[in-house]
Amino acid sequence: MSSSHLTASTMSSPDDSAARSAPRDLPDSTGLRMLAVHAHPDDESSKGAAMMAAYAAAGAEVMVATATGGERGDLLNPAAGEIFACQRDLPGVRRLEMAEAAAALNVQHIWLGFSDSGLPEGDPMPPLPFGSFATLPLEQAAAPLVRLVRRFRPHVVISYDESGGYPHPDHIMSHKITVEAFRAAGDATRYEDLGEAWQPQKLYYDRAFNPGRFEAIHNALVEAGYESPYEERLLRFRDGSIPWMTDHEVTTQIPVGAFLEQRDLALRAHRTQVEPDGFFFATPNDFLREVYPYDDYVLVESLVETELPEHDIFSGLR
Repeated sequence: MSSSHLTASTMSSPDDSAARSAPRDLPDSTGLRMLAVHAHPDDESSKGAAMMAAYAAAGAEVMVATATGGERGDLLNPAAGEIFACQRDLPGVRRLEMAEAAAALNVQHIWLGFSDSGLPEGDPMPPLPFGSFATLPLEQAAAPLVRLVRRFRPHVVISYDESGGYPHPDHIMSHKITVEAFRAAGDATRYEDLGEAWQPQKLYYDRAFNPGRFEAIHNALVEAGYESPYEERLLRFRDGSIPWMTDHEVTTQIPVGAFLEQRDLALRAHRTQVEPDGFFFATPNDFLREVYPYDDYVLVESLVETELPEHDIFSGLR
């Protein structure tokens, strides 16, 4: 039986002590602020969307900063009704989709204003387009983010690890500018004309696609007697054919079970990028609520004391 036919009444839960012991709700987060830095529109919905919706519901101010407009992306869902609009004005379509996704998650959103670098292909690789995001000097690329950090004053900043989550040049540059802004925004001697210094207290890397998560869900599906959509990806992790996947250990798991439907709404808002019955929707939400009801992160830097493992990104800040 395909996993897409699973229902709440047919599920069985694995013996997962972590899933049983993790809290299912977040504490009140009023007065706390989080900034998530992403490369393209749709990245915020495939990585950490349920977590952001959960904190917004708990009272936190949540801001998504998107580095580029995604204007060199592909039409990944040919059935989308906007196919002709994409041919006329792809950046405009991406902006409308992003606004719909932000509304679904109840988060604020800002564009950093850079040009999409595209994903180069070929041997040898062609050069990136002149002036695109990934070609810029680090300080030039980081400046708008430093300005945003000093204006929005987040307590927590989140982005990708050094691999970019996958090796798209804009993802790797998003990692670089996030680390730069985290370390520089609080230093009044740097980027002196970009506002009053503000130092975020915690920096996280997103681990939405970590092998441990896929393994846990895969094993739960197999144990319950269902076909797993994760088997091929796990084989690629094991044989090294995804060589760019880093091995950062997850330190922080945020309970998001009640917000998976909001994540789905945000994903489907990016209808030219996300197929409505594709990989992201392969495992029913009721099953995920039983076996893996959280989003995963790595705490990279913290200026406050916190005890690991965490179930609250604002741990140590309350």
